[in-house]
Amino acid sequence: MHTTLTRTATVDAPILDVLAERWSTRIFDAETPIDEAALASALEAARWAPSASNTQPWRFVVARRGTEAHAAIVGSLIGFNQTWAGDAAVLVVFAAVATLDDKPLGWAVYDTGQAAAYFTVQAHASGLHTHQMGGFDRDAIAEAFGFGDGLAAVTVMAVGTLGDAASASEALREREAAPRVRRSAADSLLVDA
Repeated sequence: MHTTLTRTATVDAPILDVLAERWSTRIFDAETPIDEAALASALEAARWAPSASNTQPWRFVVARRGTEAHAAIVGSLIGFNQTWAGDAAVLVVFAAVATLDDKPLGWAVYDTGQAAAYFTVQAHASGLHTHQMGGFDRDAIAEAFGFGDGLAAVTVMAVGTLGDAASASEALREREAAPRVRRSAADSLLVDA
């Protein structure tokens, strides 16, 4: 029996189903290849994320399981991330261009984050699951993929098909089954005039 988890958020105000149903799994099917059409749609969504002055400061490294690039990214992961992320069919590095015409792009990381968010929502809408990670060695990524001084990794995203929770380690099952919690929107407001 294939055990899957559903993690629809309990929300305080109506939001799009694709947002309420999206969650970051750590249990990926280690055998199913990536749905290339769904991946292409997620990358296309990222392409259309907003950016200041249309600078589009994001760059992507897309690494499929079984490739040297995938192994290099897994090798850059820190701690617990190394125990599960290698099962993902694809690992994507989202990187930001720091300068344009020798001028700093102060918003590049923000815009790259928006591209990652657009990617995530489209991936979920297309039947893929994702998990973004900040726990990785940025210098190792830069060296593995030849990033110069003007390009910096922002996040690594695991992408693939949801795996069987019953076959996951107890530590993974515990994390996956933990309640989804967020502070209220009101608690995030500094000013609401």
